[in-house]
Amino acid sequence: MKTTFFAKNTDVVKKWVVIDATDKPLGRVASTAASIIRGKTKPIYTPHVDTGDNVIIINAAKVKLTGKKWDDKIYYHHTGWPGGIKSVTAKQMLEKQPSDLLKKAIQGMLPKTRLGRTLHNNFRIYNNDQHPHTSQNPEVVGI
Repeated sequence: MKTTFFAKNTDVVKKWVVIDATDKPLGRVASTAASIIRGKTKPIYTPHVDTGDNVIIINAAKVKLTGKKWDDKIYYHHTGWPGGIKSVTAKQMLEKQPSDLLKKAIQGMLPKTRLGRTLHNNFRIYNNDQHPHTSQNPEVVGI
Protein backbone atom coordinates (compact mmCIF):
# COMPACT_ATOMS: atom_id res chain seq x y z
CA MET A 1 0.00 0.00 0.00
CA LYS A 2 1.36 3.43 -0.95
CA THR A 3 1.57 6.21 1.57
CA THR A 4 1.03 9.89 0.94
CA PHE A 5 4.19 11.81 0.10
CA PHE A 6 4.99 14.79 2.31
CA ALA A 7 8.00 16.88 1.37
CA LYS A 8 10.53 17.73 4.06
CA ASN A 9 12.75 20.79 4.16
CA THR A 10 15.66 18.62 3.06
CA ASP A 11 13.77 17.47 -0.07
CA VAL A 12 13.20 20.99 -1.38
CA VAL A 13 15.52 22.41 -4.05
CA LYS A 14 14.94 26.15 -4.37
CA LYS A 15 15.66 28.05 -7.56
CA TRP A 16 15.35 31.70 -8.53
CA VAL A 17 12.74 32.96 -10.98
CA VAL A 18 12.36 36.34 -12.69
CA ILE A 19 8.95 37.78 -13.62
CA ASP A 20 8.74 40.87 -15.81
CA ALA A 21 5.70 42.98 -14.86
CA THR A 22 5.88 45.33 -17.86
CA ASP A 23 2.33 46.02 -19.17
CA LYS A 24 0.91 43.05 -17.24
CA PRO A 25 -2.18 43.31 -15.00
CA LEU A 26 -1.37 43.60 -11.30
CA GLY A 27 -3.46 40.59 -10.27
CA ARG A 28 -1.98 38.29 -12.92
CA VAL A 29 1.56 39.09 -11.84
CA ALA A 30 0.70 38.74 -8.15
CA SER A 31 -1.15 35.42 -8.50
CA THR A 32 1.61 33.93 -10.65
CA ALA A 33 4.24 35.05 -8.14
CA ALA A 34 2.22 33.81 -5.16
CA SER A 35 1.76 30.33 -6.64
CA ILE A 36 5.49 30.07 -7.41
CA ILE A 37 6.44 31.33 -3.93
CA ARG A 38 4.03 28.88 -2.31
CA GLY A 39 5.35 25.98 -4.42
CA LYS A 40 2.09 25.08 -6.12
CA THR A 41 3.82 24.80 -9.49
CA LYS A 42 6.01 21.92 -8.27
CA PRO A 43 5.01 18.26 -8.08
CA ILE A 44 6.31 17.98 -4.49
CA TYR A 45 3.93 20.66 -3.17
CA THR A 46 3.12 20.16 0.49
CA PRO A 47 0.79 22.65 2.21
CA HIS A 48 2.73 22.95 5.48
CA VAL A 49 6.28 23.13 4.00
CA ASP A 50 8.02 25.94 2.12
CA THR A 51 8.45 24.12 -1.20
CA GLY A 52 8.39 27.24 -3.39
CA ASP A 53 11.04 29.16 -5.27
CA ASN A 54 12.45 32.64 -4.78
CA VAL A 55 10.84 35.20 -7.09
CA ILE A 56 12.35 38.40 -8.48
CA ILE A 57 9.82 40.82 -9.96
CA ILE A 58 11.25 43.54 -12.22
CA ASN A 59 9.63 46.63 -13.75
CA ALA A 60 7.06 46.99 -10.95
CA ALA A 61 6.56 50.62 -11.93
CA LYS A 62 5.15 49.54 -15.32
CA VAL A 63 2.39 47.28 -13.97
CA LYS A 64 -1.13 47.95 -15.29
CA LEU A 65 -4.57 48.15 -13.73
CA THR A 66 -7.70 47.83 -15.86
CA GLY A 67 -10.70 50.13 -15.87
CA LYS A 68 -10.84 53.01 -13.40
CA LYS A 69 -8.92 51.17 -10.69
CA TRP A 70 -6.09 53.72 -10.64
CA ASP A 71 -8.49 56.21 -9.04
CA ASP A 72 -11.12 53.93 -7.48
CA LYS A 73 -8.90 51.34 -5.74
CA ILE A 74 -8.08 52.59 -2.25
CA TYR A 75 -5.60 51.06 0.19
CA TYR A 76 -6.27 51.67 3.88
CA HIS A 77 -4.10 51.35 6.95
CA HIS A 78 -4.55 52.43 10.55
CA THR A 79 -1.90 54.07 12.69
CA GLY A 80 -3.30 52.65 15.92
CA TRP A 81 -4.36 56.03 17.24
CA PRO A 82 -7.99 57.18 17.45
CA GLY A 83 -9.02 58.62 14.09
CA GLY A 84 -5.78 57.37 12.56
CA ILE A 85 -7.13 55.71 9.42
CA LYS A 86 -5.10 56.61 6.35
CA SER A 87 -6.04 56.01 2.72
CA VAL A 88 -4.04 56.06 -0.49
CA THR A 89 -5.26 55.47 -4.05
CA ALA A 90 -3.46 53.10 -6.38
CA LYS A 91 -2.21 56.02 -8.50
CA GLN A 92 -0.72 57.76 -5.45
CA MET A 93 0.93 54.53 -4.33
CA LEU A 94 2.40 53.99 -7.80
CA GLU A 95 3.90 57.50 -7.78
CA LYS A 96 5.31 57.21 -4.26
CA GLN A 97 6.47 53.56 -4.06
CA PRO A 98 5.53 51.34 -7.04
CA SER A 99 6.81 48.14 -5.45
CA ASP A 100 4.25 48.44 -2.62
CA LEU A 101 1.38 47.73 -5.04
CA LEU A 102 2.77 44.31 -5.88
CA LYS A 103 3.95 43.67 -2.33
CA LYS A 104 0.47 44.19 -0.88
CA ALA A 105 -1.15 42.09 -3.63
CA ILE A 106 1.24 39.16 -3.15
CA GLN A 107 1.07 39.27 0.65
CA GLY A 108 -2.72 39.15 0.41
CA MET A 109 -2.47 35.91 -1.56
CA LEU A 110 -0.10 34.15 0.84
CA PRO A 111 -1.31 32.40 4.02
CA LYS A 112 -1.64 34.42 7.20
CA THR A 113 0.25 31.88 9.33
CA ARG A 114 3.79 31.25 10.52
CA LEU A 115 4.55 29.72 7.13
CA GLY A 116 3.17 32.80 5.39
CA ARG A 117 5.45 35.07 7.38
CA THR A 118 8.49 33.08 6.27
CA LEU A 119 7.27 33.11 2.66
CA HIS A 120 7.38 36.93 2.71
CA ASN A 121 11.17 36.62 2.55
CA ASN A 122 11.06 34.64 -0.72
CA PHE A 123 10.32 37.49 -3.13
CA ARG A 124 12.06 40.69 -4.17
CA ILE A 125 10.44 43.53 -6.11
CA TYR A 126 12.33 46.11 -8.17
CA ASN A 127 10.89 49.18 -9.89
CA ASN A 128 13.14 48.93 -12.96
CA ASP A 129 14.79 46.09 -14.90
CA GLN A 130 18.00 46.05 -12.82
CA HIS A 131 18.40 43.56 -9.97
CA PRO A 132 21.44 42.38 -7.98
CA HIS A 133 20.59 38.66 -8.17
CA THR A 134 22.39 37.69 -11.39
CA SER A 135 24.74 35.37 -9.49
CA GLN A 136 21.75 33.14 -8.58
CA ASN A 137 21.21 32.45 -12.32
CA PRO A 138 17.47 33.14 -12.27
CA GLU A 139 15.28 31.75 -15.05
CA VAL A 140 12.72 33.98 -16.75
CA VAL A 141 9.09 32.96 -16.38
CA GLY A 142 6.41 34.30 -18.70
CA ILE A 143 2.87 35.08 -17.65
